[in-house]
Amino acid sequence: MDLLQDLQWRGISYQQTDEEGLKETLDKEKISLYCGMDPTGDSMHIGHLLPFLTLRRFQNHGHRPIVLVGGATGLIGDPKATEERTLQTIEMVQHNVACLQKQLKSIFNFEGENGAMMVNNYDWTEPMSVITFLRDYGKHIGINYMLAKDTIATRLETGISFTEFTYTILQGMDFKHLYEKHDCKLQIGGSDQWGNITTGLELVRKMMPEGAKAYGLTIPLVTKADGTKFGKTEGGAVWLDPERTTPYEFYQFWINTADADVVKYLKFFTFLDREVIEQLEKAVQEEPHLRKAQKVLAEEVTRLIHGENALEQAIKISEALFSGAVKNLSAAEIEQGFKDVPSFDVSVEEELLLVDLLVNAKISPSKRQAREDISNGAIIINGEKVTDPAYLLQEVDRIEGKFTIVRRGKKKYYLIKY
Repeated sequence: MDLLQDLQWRGISYQQTDEEGLKETLDKEKISLYCGMDPTGDSMHIGHLLPFLTLRRFQNHGHRPIVLVGGATGLIGDPKATEERTLQTIEMVQHNVACLQKQLKSIFNFEGENGAMMVNNYDWTEPMSVITFLRDYGKHIGINYMLAKDTIATRLETGISFTEFTYTILQGMDFKHLYEKHDCKLQIGGSDQWGNITTGLELVRKMMPEGAKAYGLTIPLVTKADGTKFGKTEGGAVWLDPERTTPYEFYQFWINTADADVVKYLKFFTFLDREVIEQLEKAVQEEPHLRKAQKVLAEEVTRLIHGENALEQAIKISEALFSGAVKNLSAAEIEQGFKDVPSFDVSVEEELLLVDLLVNAKISPSKRQAREDISNGAIIINGEKVTDPAYLLQEVDRIEGKFTIVRRGKKKYYLIKY
């Protein structure tokens, strides 16, 4: 199947400005195309992934992706439905641009004939004067045209600043610039970017030579079958930054995908071909307890974003927690796997009876209960059961001199830090 058919099968193609025209163009030539995002923060979360993975699908078919991080548009802000955005400083935006560019580099191949290009719209927007903006761009976009945009129309009652009102023209300038300088013929974006994409097409149509052809394609909003928001956990968003969401947590998010969602996510977020995904879909139906599809999904996405070593580490942590063999983990792996469990700090010089530790760390409510828990085999130290109420914690109980992992019962973990 060709690229557009594949996008349809995966459920990725939501809207197209000219489906037949785009198909005809892709049948005849390899094109340049782009997708952009504004640096509103210093990390992407998984809700940002789908448009860029779609851009990568085009690269896999021989087309050249242009990855845009909006250092200029990020200073203005795409209008929200409810209120004005808080303006960021230039320094904040430039910092965010650098962070996002680093994350995006893991998704694309920057080598070869169709190697990806990374661009920042600050480079061509900042030198422009207000007069140039108003005469060369503002003259081509009518007020009535802009008022019909959903992002603007929804703000008319509550109010919108002239700054945010002009955002759609600024983003449209990007498409026109990339068309003119890099023969960029397609913009990809989320479904909420339809209005901005069509503004770009309007500028290409009016400012480029007659017959200029460019296209827009939007991606659907990712949803979960149970109606809850995709990409959210009890701890908040699932970030690409490993300092915010560790590779282990990232892996766990995907492996815990519901059966009702996993096939859709395999289509959206992996580059596996149709035959493999259909086999995994069959496995979900016939042997869901094995969770084969979830394991493949977690491996594919974690490898793409964090690399092979981080994936192997995430799998190792997961297997250790499942089996209870936590003493095989390194200190760095413990920091990932036990990031959110209750912890208790102990001086490295301090000799501690296990009974006292259980009470001081509030693992057991009293010394009597602590002794009972130990005698009953309910206390596990670094994966090993301890049944002696007089047990004294020793240096050998400190993993790399930093941690002791205490488990009470089957699932309650506690981290002792030295």
